[in-house]
Amino acid sequence: MPEQHAQPAPPAVRADVVLPCLDEAEGLAWLLPRLPEGMHAIVVDNGSTDGSQDVARAHGATVVTADVKGFGSAAHTGLEAASADIVAFMDADASLDPADLPKVVGPVEDGTADLVLGRRDAARGAWPWHLRFANRELARRTRRRTGVVLHDLGPMRAARREALLALDLTDRRSGYPLEMVVSASDAGWTVTEVDVPYVQRKGRSKVTGTPLGAWRAVQDMSKVLAR
Repeated sequence: MPEQHAQPAPPAVRADVVLPCLDEAEGLAWLLPRLPEGMHAIVVDNGSTDGSQDVARAHGATVVTADVKGFGSAAHTGLEAASADIVAFMDADASLDPADLPKVVGPVEDGTADLVLGRRDAARGAWPWHLRFANRELARRTRRRTGVVLHDLGPMRAARREALLALDLTDRRSGYPLEMVVSASDAGWTVTEVDVPYVQRKGRSKVTGTPLGAWRAVQDMSKVLAR
């Protein structure tokens, strides 16, 4: 009888990584192979027509669909679909390197923080001045509203799944990331940030790539702060 060799166990999942997606095939093709060991991608399709779903599956990601349009809808669908204790979020446009995820996930794992945001250290030309200004102003208003010292409402972030679900976030558009920070602060969470490199995205942003999109995003976030 031939000798049988036990197959090595797959690496334990440290975190599920939620990637809201609308036509991000190019970004996913670069990003997904760079996921660190123990990070499992959940690509949430929000109406892509460029084959993003096929790219995601080809690289081993779980693909789910958010039928309701909006960033918050996609992000929350991914949160609900996750099964790991820790859930991270990041953009699928290759502006952030998934190799930096352990820096964001680590403080949640070791219990030194409840919500960690990646503070973007932008390369030259990666962050248009009007978006940088809007983000700085929103961060200032968030500090005034919550008392949490933040400099960036960064898209790379991590927290524990059950705790996030218990926040009962309701925004399904661009206010979702800010609502997460405000609700976490109101719940007494420890919220911190770590620096992560930020480079020019692949393709045009569907949220802030136009003046109208940027204005709508700011309006969504202002509504969250006004509650």
